[in-house]
Amino acid sequence: MANRRRVIAGNWKMFKTVSEAEDYAIKFLEEVKDVTDLDVVLCAPFTALHALKNELEESIVHLGAQNMAWGEEGAYTGEISGRMLLDVACTYVILGHSERREMFGETDQDIAKKVQQALAVGLTPIFCCGENLKLREEGKAAEWVKNQVDSALSGISKDDLKRIIVAYEPIWAIGTGKTASSNDAQEMCANIRGTLTELMGPASENVPILYGGSVKAENIGELMQEPDVDGALVGGASLDPLSFGKLIKNASPM
Repeated sequence: MANRRRVIAGNWKMFKTVSEAEDYAIKFLEEVKDVTDLDVVLCAPFTALHALKNELEESIVHLGAQNMAWGEEGAYTGEISGRMLLDVACTYVILGHSERREMFGETDQDIAKKVQQALAVGLTPIFCCGENLKLREEGKAAEWVKNQVDSALSGISKDDLKRIIVAYEPIWAIGTGKTASSNDAQEMCANIRGTLTELMGPASENVPILYGGSVKAENIGELMQEPDVDGALVGGASLDPLSFGKLIKNASPM
């Protein structure tokens, strides 16, 4: 697996109030306090980030956001900048999640600008890509995902590309209970790594690629055995601190 660090990131989506987030953090830290061999990230709603900063600071758990604006600052009502995320101790940000693309109309061009801005301010982008069921059934999944990666990352320098994380999320497996087989996940993650190699050469071997799509404690171990699957972007299974803690322990090679 080259020198890639394993990463498990939880995406709470639009769940948890501030008080619920604080309660979660206390329980979750107890569950993962002995984890040392992978990076753990919690990506929370904007309103919970400051409270989580206070709870998670100086712990092993990293803080991330679920989106950000492509602008540095200005008259962008309702938006959150990368600098604002840094101010509440975020080090990661999810960009290009399928729900942002499908529900809110974010384009490859929008996402490319967001990735560039995240890198410019020092955040680590978790760049998401993936196909829907129709594309997979038509045999167009690999080409679609390659185009997504190319569109978002082709304008970024090789040095900056070393700072990103890619998350493959088959849209048909998000929140549906369906999961791509470990072979399916490996095949697409290898395809993504091939695209990264075209963009940045051998350094692509050091870019973590995560799988996201109905990941649970029961299937994470099998997924993590694949050579190009370096972790997971976890949705619903990250909402309970005990079950998410179990998932992380099952992902650990210890």
